[in-house]
Amino acid sequence: MKRYCPYCAVQAGLSEGWRQVKKSGHYRRRSDRRRVQIFQCLRCKKYFSGATQDLCYRQKKRHKNPEIVIDLASSTSLRRCAKNQGLSRTTLARKLKFLGMIAQIKLGELNHAHAKAKEIQFDDLETFEHSKCKPLSVTLAVEKKTRRILGFEVSQMAAKGKLAGIARKKYGYRRDTRARGRARLFKTLQPIVEENARIESDQNPYYPRDVKRHFPRATHIGHKGQRGSLTGQGELKKVRFDPLFSLNHTCAMLRDNVKRLGRKTWCTTKRPENLRASLAIYALYHNTLLISQPTS
Repeated sequence: MKRYCPYCAVQAGLSEGWRQVKKSGHYRRRSDRRRVQIFQCLRCKKYFSGATQDLCYRQKKRHKNPEIVIDLASSTSLRRCAKNQGLSRTTLARKLKFLGMIAQIKLGELNHAHAKAKEIQFDDLETFEHSKCKPLSVTLAVEKKTRRILGFEVSQMAAKGKLAGIARKKYGYRRDTRARGRARLFKTLQPIVEENARIESDQNPYYPRDVKRHFPRATHIGHKGQRGSLTGQGELKKVRFDPLFSLNHTCAMLRDNVKRLGRKTWCTTKRPENLRASLAIYALYHNTLLISQPTS
């Protein structure tokens, strides 16, 4: 593998940059005892190693990353995960953001590598940040036959029902950004979903307009909402045949495996970006390990 100086390769030109690099010893990385080669650039005289441009550069606990992913995707809270892994909560909070960013990138790459989806289902899953007076909406899209998670988007919404007045009095006016969230989600789905796909959802009056705007050639079918069952934390329905079973089953798995989404839990989301990171970690784990991989 040809090495290029990360500091002056652009100025020197990639065609000649690799010729101006020489080996200059090695060292043992403390975290995993791996032997890492050191290089020196003959042009700028700077030193770098094979790990300089690695995504985990300067992480002292990089060997913990796979175990953290398994814990966070298996209904483990941040505090318990930190205790199990022997890490501080500050370190784990940083790793949550880092692993969520990596998972989001890999999830997009894997979905683009698969064949375009022909049948998808989508709907909103409701949760909250800090208090039930500040609800959040998670718009989730899955492939119908495989239950592969195609994408998600987190949006804020206003409180409803008896909490609406309390929320306005305590926190003021709260904007509803669910329409923008669906628009962002559909834009990410356009490259991985067939133009004439079959798109299913419930009978939300805003869904047909959004689907028509981003998938004008698709067929949208709205199914009547059904009563939820205690099984699956209210996401599975009390009917013999549920036309949105793939979506509802995935939502039930989300609530069960992402600790902060549980119906009866004291683990709540303090920041929406942390919820996005947790969802990305679980979605990648779900697509790669929990469901059967499509053959085409």
